[in-house]
Amino acid sequence: MNESHAPRSDGTRDLERSYARTLEGYLARGGEDALCDAYEIGRDAIGEGRSLLEVAAMHHAALAGALRGRGCGSLERDLERAREVLSECLSPYQMAHRGFREAITGLQTLNQTLEKEIRRIASAVHDEAGQLLFAARLAVSDVARDLEPAQRGRLAEIGAVLDRAEKELRRLSHDLRPTILEDLGLMPALRFLADGTLRKANLSIRVESFLEERLPPTIEATVYRVVQEALANVRRHSGAANVYIRVTRDEHRVLRCRVRDDGRGFDTGTVLGGTGPRGLGLTSARERLAAVGGALEVLSAPGCGTELIMTIPLES
Repeated sequence: MNESHAPRSDGTRDLERSYARTLEGYLARGGEDALCDAYEIGRDAIGEGRSLLEVAAMHHAALAGALRGRGCGSLERDLERAREVLSECLSPYQMAHRGFREAITGLQTLNQTLEKEIRRIASAVHDEAGQLLFAARLAVSDVARDLEPAQRGRLAEIGAVLDRAEKELRRLSHDLRPTILEDLGLMPALRFLADGTLRKANLSIRVESFLEERLPPTIEATVYRVVQEALANVRRHSGAANVYIRVTRDEHRVLRCRVRDDGRGFDTGTVLGGTGPRGLGLTSARERLAAVGGALEVLSAPGCGTELIMTIPLES
């Protein structure tokens, strides 16, 4: 049975014809104009989403057509010129790849700076604000000794408010800098995070893991922050009753973390392309993952819940 192939689009044929004309012209006459045309064709190929393999196949087809019927005496020169045209066509890919690497380096630096600043703020909240609250409680206790019993009750209420404020500051400090993540690793930190979310939002959260070793600190911090954002989105937007978190590592040393809820779901095309809080949160999550070579997939539809799938390749 003959294989059937989908007909090529006019855009595809136009690009291939342009490349074939450029290659044939350069083989025949040389000249910088043809190389400039090859460079522009490379930019167009990137714009159309062509892969390097597709460009190589296009080059092979154009070269085969150009050499057909030409004399063998010019073969060596023709092949060298063909190499020059292909190199020029691939230059935009090289530039795009370099830009991508620079962007990743920038994201890594930004994430490291953010984590340092978060740790600084967490320390300030825990230490400095905590000391101020402790001093305020001591002052309230001193004042209470000089008051009548009836008035001490009012100060006791103030003391209770200070106690709640201190507890909230401790919680905020932990959210900013989870020491359990640094001390015990990703999975204990995720279970602690799930327990805290469960108490605040009355959710049923199941955490499952097949990891047996610690991961690099940057990867543990990245996964923790993305799961933290995912659970915040579940609380604020989903209306879910159940959340399932699963962390695995496959035989190819690819880490996968899934966060799935049974909430109301959403239209991914609208939310992921928008500027609302959830859209911005997912954008930030993607940027964090990109900085460690990872990716984020979001599966959702109205009425069908939501699943976030993180993938991060681990070094051997």
